[in-house]
Amino acid sequence: MTGADPADPVAATDDDAAELIAQLRELAGADPVEVRQVVAEVLAALDRAAGGALREHLPETIRVDAGLDASSSA
Repeated sequence: MTGADPADPVAATDDDAAELIAQLRELAGADPVEVRQVVAEVLAALDRAAGGALREHLPETIRVDAGLDASSSA
């Protein structure tokens, strides 16, 4: 079997995060504004999937950028 050991979910998560970061960096070189929009859309989708709980864990500037700020979504 290839890839991370399924018995170590932390390693799998770290690998996934590193891959995502690399992909975002590659995209950012092309068009940082577009990457910010993609990230905002992903965060909004994750927040919806979490029933609005994700926004509680994000810094205010990120919530505002992603359109998750409580004052703007009310």
